[in-house]
Amino acid sequence: MTAPPPTPAFTGPAFYDDDGVFDEYAQLRARPESANDTLERPVIRELLGEPRGLGVVDLGCGDAAFGRELLAGGARSYLGVDGSANMVAAARATLAGSAGTVIRSRLEDWAGDPAAFERAVSRLALHYIADLDPVFAAVHRALRPGGRFVFSVEHPVITSCDRAYADGVEREDWIVDDYFDTGPRVTDWLGAQVLKHHRTVEDHVSALLRAGFAIDALRESRPQREHFASDASFARRRRIPLFLFLAASRR
Repeated sequence: MTAPPPTPAFTGPAFYDDDGVFDEYAQLRARPESANDTLERPVIRELLGEPRGLGVVDLGCGDAAFGRELLAGGARSYLGVDGSANMVAAARATLAGSAGTVIRSRLEDWAGDPAAFERAVSRLALHYIADLDPVFAAVHRALRPGGRFVFSVEHPVITSCDRAYADGVEREDWIVDDYFDTGPRVTDWLGAQVLKHHRTVEDHVSALLRAGFAIDALRESRPQREHFASDASFARRRRIPLFLFLAASRR
């Protein structure tokens, strides 16, 4: 009997529009000491700064819980952008009754109004994008002079390592290989295969510079003890950086 052809990897927003993946993602985010809450969010908030009085655009906004948080902190406006129908529906529910709005658009297709925002943020979304240049150019155009762009991505040592391991099992080894062979990589995650794009640290910095940004900060997901309930989780997160962060200003 001929084996059935392999299931193709999801690309971009289609990954989160698979209901099984979406449910798995919701369960992952609800776990105690999730990496998003312990490692990623604290650095993003620090780099983004005080939101009071600022207009913010969030590229790859997910369920827009971050938008609700920023509006509660005094942000003047919040626009969430996401290509997933499931995420947009969740975001609209989250933002109901607030000043926030959300639109459905692939990040590659989004073109914001010129000089409309003081802050742009993207959290763990840009590694799904094949070409960062048009996205960064659109962000640069949409920011006011002096505005800041802050984003997080999976760290290049993660996107360049062998991802063949079982979901739900805490990984204890990471083998980085073909680091400078940048481009698409298929990852098994949340019960499905998804296409992500591996880039080096240098690639991310160079893309920002090409778009006309000035680099303000480069950070990695160095864990801080106060964000962890257990010593074991804190020690494990010190072994390898999961996320890379960059902050840049519009000249």
